[in-house]
Amino acid sequence: MGEARFSSYLEAFNEEAPVSIRLNPKLYPGAWPQYQVSWCPEGFYLEGRPQFTFDPLFHAGCYYVQEAASMFVTHILRELSILSPLNVLDMCAAPGGKSTAMLSVLPEGSMLVSNEPIPTRAQILLENITKWGAKNCTVTNNYPRDFKKAKAKFDLILCDVPCSGEGMFRKDPATISEWSLQNVEKCWRLQREIVADAWECLNPGGILIYSTCTFNTKENEENVRWIMDTYDAEVIDIPTDPSWHITGSLLEGFDAPVYRFIPGITRSEGLFVCVLRKSNHSSSLFTLNSKLKVLQTDLPQGDFPHVDLPYSEALRYLRGEALVLPADTPRGIVTVTYKGFVLGPVKNIGNRANNLYPKPWRIKTTHLPTEEVKIIDIQ
Repeated sequence: MGEARFSSYLEAFNEEAPVSIRLNPKLYPGAWPQYQVSWCPEGFYLEGRPQFTFDPLFHAGCYYVQEAASMFVTHILRELSILSPLNVLDMCAAPGGKSTAMLSVLPEGSMLVSNEPIPTRAQILLENITKWGAKNCTVTNNYPRDFKKAKAKFDLILCDVPCSGEGMFRKDPATISEWSLQNVEKCWRLQREIVADAWECLNPGGILIYSTCTFNTKENEENVRWIMDTYDAEVIDIPTDPSWHITGSLLEGFDAPVYRFIPGITRSEGLFVCVLRKSNHSSSLFTLNSKLKVLQTDLPQGDFPHVDLPYSEALRYLRGEALVLPADTPRGIVTVTYKGFVLGPVKNIGNRANNLYPKPWRIKTTHLPTEEVKIIDIQ
């Protein structure tokens, strides 16, 4: 990083990591301009870290808790000025932050495949995508090589690859003890394997967004240079504002446009991003092969009567408890809401309504706040 930059980075460890959320523009168009994340109109910093678990609007998908640098993907898509619908793959998507971000800015008619290879993490991804309310997104649980074998083709692929996690050191001190030179070596090799599989699935003229949450050049610039040399890829310059304090290439002799977010310099945690284009533009038909594992929720589908719940009842619902609905509520499946935003289904049998909220999604803690947790202002 150089002495001055590294000194600023070390000083950041004396400060709390910033907390930020990204609003769901399809559900909530509100804003707090004085706290806005500079590179993402839907992103906002909070003054502290509230108890998101106890905000029903968080569970309703009104906003997503996301590190500010990761929101940069929305700026990339906007700067690419894409007008036609795209078929998009988020290759390593859990827990879903970048997928939900892309869903907010992709052109109408686009389709996103949000994939996670690890089954437990894929279920968390499915939960977050479902709550975001995305109808144009399919959640899958496959390895990158499975997409290559299935001959799936996409116009844009995001590879937010597994990495050594140096950018998480301030936010999660446990990652420091997990770091090693051996893990860096393991990671950059794995990252190239993932990119190689992704490149096979990229349409000619398609775009690859490569990102890590680490700082070292082996997993970043050196991998980008390898992509350029191996695949004759073109690196795309994404305009940025100098006031954002994004750091460019740290690899001597390599000056392609890359974007590195460093705590203490940018108001964020660590992230590295580069955008590349595959040569020879043409179009290919998008197919999602039946050999791929697609995940779905078992929630009831349909347009059901709605009942709005007060705060305490909304928390009871999110904990998985049975409810008693107003006497005039129709029998059968009912959608419960909070301040008009959907939480999920119940089955009303008259004297009570049985809770159909998926068990893995339920609030586990027995402690409940004495006052309503309000993070975004809904009248």
